[in-house]
Amino acid sequence: MASRRKQKRTDRSKLDATPPWETRVRDEPVPTEGPYDERDAPDDDIERIDLGALRVPVGPGIDVRLEMNEAQQVIAVTLAAKDGHMQLGVFAAPRNEGIWDDIRAEITASMNSQKGAAKEVTNATFGTELTGKLPGDGGGQVPVRFIGVDGPRWFLRAMLVGVLATDKAKAAPFEKALRQVVVVRGVEPLPAREPVPLRLPKELAAQLAEGEEQQA
Repeated sequence: MASRRKQKRTDRSKLDATPPWETRVRDEPVPTEGPYDERDAPDDDIERIDLGALRVPVGPGIDVRLEMNEAQQVIAVTLAAKDGHMQLGVFAAPRNEGIWDDIRAEITASMNSQKGAAKEVTNATFGTELTGKLPGDGGGQVPVRFIGVDGPRWFLRAMLVGVLATDKAKAAPFEKALRQVVVVRGVEPLPAREPVPLRLPKELAAQLAEGEEQQA
């Protein structure tokens, strides 16, 4: 029986056995401090309405209103009081790249085309913000304030309308509520800027379903 001599591994053979691809380690997202990403959500006693992608705090003097389409899908959530309201929207974004700068530029161009006198405010409560005016429902123009928050794979936009856009004291409860929002991006891949789907709270969805069955 012939014997086989075991070949000694040379430096060249070791090099050839090295995978030809580069291993890339993703940077961990910067922790969020409010509004919160789901993984940074605080363990507090604040009551929040679960809308799927958003968990919105419930507080005295502020109503949470949901706008739905004909398919009973939530398309917008608004926090409202007598002095104005704040509309929230959450959108998909790249993992490690913010989109607020680009979106802010687009909003500015749109507002200025409507003579809205858009103005950037740096070092504001939530970083760089945008103020100006938009056409109101009853004619004329109303003051608005746009806040943008870039999170890990999500972008949260808040639009304050009415007195809230110009009066810091009256805007304070809404700013506090915005900081208490929790974003649940989920794992579903979505194109950048695509709205992250919202849903009705389970209790309300069950009530609507029961009502539809009774009408059938």
